[in-house]
Amino acid sequence: IGVDAKMWGESIIGFGTHHFKYESGREGDWFIAGFSPRKQNITLYMQSYIDTEDDIWTKLGKFKHGKACLYIKKLSDIQINILEEIIKKSIK
Repeated sequence: IGVDAKMWGESIIGFGTHHFKYESGREGDWFIAGFSPRKQNITLYMQSYIDTEDDIWTKLGKFKHGKACLYIKKLSDIQINILEEIIKKSIK
């Protein structure tokens, strides 16, 4: 995304920044895209909710997901070029 990496806490590497504000009044800054190399998997943090109905997910490979997180055991389990498309789509 053309920005330098920055540590967010002790274990998350994030790229870019954006300011958010909820209707409740809570607000803060967070990264646009990020990842964390965790013990059980690599966690990728997305900007938008993961919609597995989108056809692109069938091309990615082996993964699990949460609302806006992607969990990958190892990079060889996925297609890196498809992951790149997904990240770009999430940022838009």
